[in-house]
Amino acid sequence: MRDRLSHPLLPVAVVLSLTFPWLLVRASGYLVGLYPQVALAGVSILGAAFLLAWAAETAEKDVSRSFAIAVLAVLAVAPEYAVDALYAWEAGVAPGSPASTEAADLAVANMTGANRILIGIGWSAIAIFTVYRAIKSTNAKTRDPNVEEVDGFLADRVRLDQGLSLEIVFLFAATLYAFFIPVTGSIAIHDMVVLVGLYALYIVFAIRAPSEEEEHIGVPAYLQSFPKSNRIITVLSLFAFSGFVIFAAVEPFAHGLEEIGLHLGIPPFLMIQWVAPLASETPEFVIVTLLVMKARSSASFNALISSKLNQWTLLIGTLVVVYSVSLGYYGALPMGQRQMGEIWLTAAQSYFALSLLVDLRISVREALALLILFVVQLYPMFHEFEWLLVFTGIYMVLGTALLIQRRAHLLALVGFVRERINGEMTAKA
Repeated sequence: MRDRLSHPLLPVAVVLSLTFPWLLVRASGYLVGLYPQVALAGVSILGAAFLLAWAAETAEKDVSRSFAIAVLAVLAVAPEYAVDALYAWEAGVAPGSPASTEAADLAVANMTGANRILIGIGWSAIAIFTVYRAIKSTNAKTRDPNVEEVDGFLADRVRLDQGLSLEIVFLFAATLYAFFIPVTGSIAIHDMVVLVGLYALYIVFAIRAPSEEEEHIGVPAYLQSFPKSNRIITVLSLFAFSGFVIFAAVEPFAHGLEEIGLHLGIPPFLMIQWVAPLASETPEFVIVTLLVMKARSSASFNALISSKLNQWTLLIGTLVVVYSVSLGYYGALPMGQRQMGEIWLTAAQSYFALSLLVDLRISVREALALLILFVVQLYPMFHEFEWLLVFTGIYMVLGTALLIQRRAHLLALVGFVRERINGEMTAKA
């Protein structure tokens, strides 16, 4: 009896049971109240996030960590794609109308909000939580080896693996290009070619990287013991099922939160830009938290950076495709002045965040800087175009100063990528 209770598949059964109530509600068409809807859908997303994390960790035995986590990141942020695609489609239904203009603006607002939340809350909170958990840990065996205690005010930091240099450099390239997108006042076909091309090139190099031999425990360790064919089928099944659950649950979860926010008097535009993306990013935040709990902080940042990379390339690049299909002919997705400022600000935040990571470390005080700058922008007065440019300038000045100070680290980072692309860099955990 004790053996059955400690079997590695018991957690899988428990997590699967979290997903079933909402799936049964959806399948039966039974109408539930607003708060039960949010609760059931949220629990279902939580269960799917566990399954995704286990699938990605198991897959690391057969493919590189970068590629496994890239797949995980795409699935985890797929709801964000669905929301943005909906607004891009609506923008193409009646081009030139007020409804079309509003939908196009909402598509850009939702995309920029999601990207800024991912860095402003995701990167900063995970860094702070990682350091806090490591310092509080009394077990040396389970303490995160990537956390470094450093003398100075809030100087303790998370050290990232050299393998993350590939993601950081490609994200840097996409970020620099993003500054030029608003120049034409639209998202056009050439933006899609560059951004989607960058992501495709990244995936090619991620696939070429060798798989990492890392000791796992619990469910991933058990699943990795399967014969290769069975292991691959299991991983693909977990990815497929968890992805399906997220698609089924995140829209009612996000819309439910939006309705709750509206009841609380939050304006609809702010709901689309901030609350909806926050809800759709929930699977990603759960997954990276689970990785931190397993003392795998570098893997958690791998997931966060990979998510930012695919949102900052695929998400932006495919908006023009959806818009053109809705139109029935090619057309660039237009954007208003405020949305141009939103893209510049989002690119500037990414530029500053990456400048913090060029030395493959992020300290508590750096994470707090990311968080505070993000939170300050939420004040209504700072939503005007002029203030968007002011914050863009602040990020650019801080980021450029850091890059000048850390130029040796930047050159080393590029060197790591060159070695990895040439197949000379051995995989390191």
